[in-house]
Amino acid sequence: MTLKLKHICTLLLVTFMLATPSCRISYKLNGAALDYTVYRTIHVSDFPIRAALVYPPLQQTFENELLDYITRNTRLQTTDGSSDLSLEGEITGYNLSPQAVTEDAYASKTRLTITVRIKYTDTKNDKNDVDQTFSAYRDFDSSELLTDVQDELCQTIAKELVELIFNATLGNW
Repeated sequence: MTLKLKHICTLLLVTFMLATPSCRISYKLNGAALDYTVYRTIHVSDFPIRAALVYPPLQQTFENELLDYITRNTRLQTTDGSSDLSLEGEITGYNLSPQAVTEDAYASKTRLTITVRIKYTDTKNDKNDVDQTFSAYRDFDSSELLTDVQDELCQTIAKELVELIFNATLGNW
């Protein structure tokens, strides 16, 4: 009787597994949370510098990093005209501030902070729209001249800002 009961239980289990719809686990390795049947295009506008302190190469550095990141991590096509998604904004801050003041009242570190305001528009679902400001910074030794470290700092900060912006918009975290 026990052997017969085992066979019946096994048969019921197999029948149940075959009769129920299978579950599918899906992973998106790039972090993008987009339905590519709905979203196919994105327009990324220029990000002019509106900060009091201006470092002209920053605009191109930031825009290139943003476009490269979107291209690498989504299947969206960039357009100049109307699109499903739109990303626009401006660089609103480029600031230096002293950090880690020593006992002789001199700063041993200086902080470079870059701030970007973005407006993300989803033409298919306005609940996904984002109008937000993002900031990132890096500290450098005050004995170094800003001109010597500026390019590297801007590149590093731009990468961090782009990841923050991507996660808040296209990543939909």
